Amino acid sequence: MIDVLSSIVDVNQRFRRLVLDSLYIRDLNITSIMNINSHKTSINTQVLSRICSNILPQIHSQVHKLTVEQDSMKQILHAANYPQLYSLSLVNCHEVTLHRYLTSDLILRDLLTKQITHLNIDMKKPEELCSEIVSNMFALILSLCKKLIALDFCDMFPIRQCQSLIFHVISKISISSTLIKLKINVVGLLDCLYILDGPFVCLSTLIINIGQIFHPCPPIDPKKKLHQLKCLSFIVHSMTSEYNELLVPLFCRMINLEEFKLYLYVGRFDSTYIDGIQLYDQFLIYMTQLKKFTFNINTVVDNMNVKVKLPSNEDIQRSFIGRGYQKVASYVNIDSSLWDSECHIYSLPYDFEFYVYPDNPFHRGIFHKVRKLKMSDGNPFEHKLFKIISQDFPFLEFLYIFNDDPLEDKQYSSTLITFPYLTFLDLNGAHVDYAELFLLVKNMHLPRLVNLSINYESLTTITNNFTNDPTLFNFANLTSLQCQKFVSPKNFRKYFPLL
Repeated sequence: MIDVLSSIVDVNQRFRRLVLDSLYIRDLNITSIMNINSHKTSINTQVLSRICSNILPQIHSQVHKLTVEQDSMKQILHAANYPQLYSLSLVNCHEVTLHRYLTSDLILRDLLTKQITHLNIDMKKPEELCSEIVSNMFALILSLCKKLIALDFCDMFPIRQCQSLIFHVISKISISSTLIKLKINVVGLLDCLYILDGPFVCLSTLIINIGQIFHPCPPIDPKKKLHQLKCLSFIVHSMTSEYNELLVPLFCRMINLEEFKLYLYVGRFDSTYIDGIQLYDQFLIYMTQLKKFTFNINTVVDNMNVKVKLPSNEDIQRSFIGRGYQKVASYVNIDSSLWDSECHIYSLPYDFEFYVYPDNPFHRGIFHKVRKLKMSDGNPFEHKLFKIISQDFPFLEFLYIFNDDPLEDKQYSSTLITFPYLTFLDLNGAHVDYAELFLLVKNMHLPRLVNLSINYESLTTITNNFTNDPTLFNFANLTSLQCQKFVSPKNFRKYFPLL
C-alpha cells in the first residue's frame, strides 16, 4: 500500500482524488518492512510527510484498519481523525519508546480508549529476556482499551517473539472483560494459568507460546473446568518433563474446546512414547465438542533404570486407529545421539508455521505452512538434503542451521537450489561449508535474502578476506548483517551495497 500512496503523491489533485476514490482504502498499511531487524524507518521521510499532508486528509474517514511503524506512528495518527478506525497495528516498536507513547500521547490513548477493538503489537527484541517494561505495557494496554476484543501482543512475526512475564501484573489492575481473543508469548506455564483463571471472563480463543514448563507451579485441579474456552493453540518449543504432572490435568479442564493445536517437546525417563492411545485416554476423551485437533509432538526417552519395551513405528500408527484422528505421520528413531530413542508424531497436513529438523532421517512431505525452520544434527548434512528442503518447504522465510560438521557430498549439482521466499538466514552455528553452499550465487538462488547472521571467520573464508569478486555472493539485497567481531573492509560497500 505504501508503494501505491508514494506513486500518487506527485500527480495533480484532481487525478489523485479519482485514484483515491476508486481505491476506497479500508485497510491501510503504511509500512514497507522486509527487514524486521533494521533500526531504520522503512519509509522515506519526505514521502511520509507528503502522504500525511496530501493523502491522509482525503481518505481518513475511509480507514478501518491501520498498520504503522513506531517511527512514523505519531506523524500519521496526528495527520487526521480516523472516525471509522477499529483495528490498529503498531510495528517495529522499541519497548521504551512505545511505553512512552502509551502513557503520554493523548491522540493514541484516546483512540485506544474509545475506538480500537483489535490491536496488534510488534516489539523489537527487548534488552532483557523478561522485560518489566513489556510486562507493564501489557497491563497498561488492557487498562486503556475499554472496547478491546482481540489482542496480538508481540507475536506478529515468527522470528521475533517477545516473551512476557505477566502473572504478577494481571492481579493488580482493573481489566476490561471484553477480550475474546488473545495471542501472546509468555515465559512460563504460570503466566498461562493466570490468563485462564484470571479476569478474562469472555476469552474464547487463546493462542499462546510458552517459554518453559517447569516447577514450581500451583497444583492444577482437572475438575475446575474452563467452559468459555473454545479455541486453543498451545505451543511449547523447549523440552518439558512435566507432561503428566502439569499438562494433562490442564487439558482435562478444557471440556468445550472446538479447535485444539498442540506443539510439544517432551522428555521422559523410564517410560514410553506419547501415542494416540495416551492422547485420547488422558484428555481428548473429555473434549466432547472437539471438531479439529492438530498436533506436533516429539517424545524423547531415556530408560536408564527400568527396561521398557518401546513400540515400533507400526505400533505408533496403530494407536491412532479408531479414535477419530485424521491422518498422522510418525517415525521412531532408536539411534538418537543424545537419548535412548525418540518418536515424532504430527497430524497431516502439517499445520504449524515452524518446524524443527530432528536428530534423525528427514521424512519427506509438503509443509506449505512452514515459514521458520531450525535444522540441527549430530551428523553432517548432505548437500542433496537442502534440495529436498527447498522443495518440501516452498514458502520458507526463516532458516537456522546448527551443525559443526563439514557438509557431506560437496559435489554440488549444476542445478541451482532456490529458496524464493527466504529473507532470514542464520549460519552462526554452522560449519563454513554451509556458508559456501548458501552464499555463493553459483550454488544457491536467494532473491529475497535481506537478513544474514554469520560468524566472521566463515565470512572471511568464503570471500578470501574480501578479495574475491563481490558479485559471486548473495549479498546484494542484504539490509542487515549480524556478525560478531566484524572488521569492516575498505571495499565494504562493494560487498554490501545496501548496508
